[in-house]
Amino acid sequence: MASTEGNDERGRIARRVLPGGQEPDPRFTLANERTFLAWIRTALAFLAGGIALEAFAAAAFPGPLRTGIAVLLIGIGMLISAGAAMRWRGIEMSMRHSKPLPLPLIVPLLGLGGAVAAAVVAVLIALGR
Repeated sequence: MASTEGNDERGRIARRVLPGGQEPDPRFTLANERTFLAWIRTALAFLAGGIALEAFAAAAFPGPLRTGIAVLLIGIGMLISAGAAMRWRGIEMSMRHSKPLPLPLIVPLLGLGGAVAAAVVAVLIALGR
């Protein structure tokens, strides 16, 4: 017998975050969770890169420039982290309601952010030599 809204065995927070729909196959939910965790690892790498740049690259870049690049990297990490959470929920809702999966908008953000950060650092290293 299908569960109704009042007879939902999930917790209150789960019902609030993921309302309605049918419970998807646990394998798909766990795969979605693994993808979320991979995005979080990427976000942590950007955060660590920004912190490391600020802490250890004093000789390579002038202070304000180094801080600007570090803030850029940390900002990208924050956006990726938020995007990962939104993407996880969007995919979970799509699976629960048998709808097509949402477009991965986090991918262009990561690609563009990484390319911009790498280009800025490459130019600054080239100018410093």
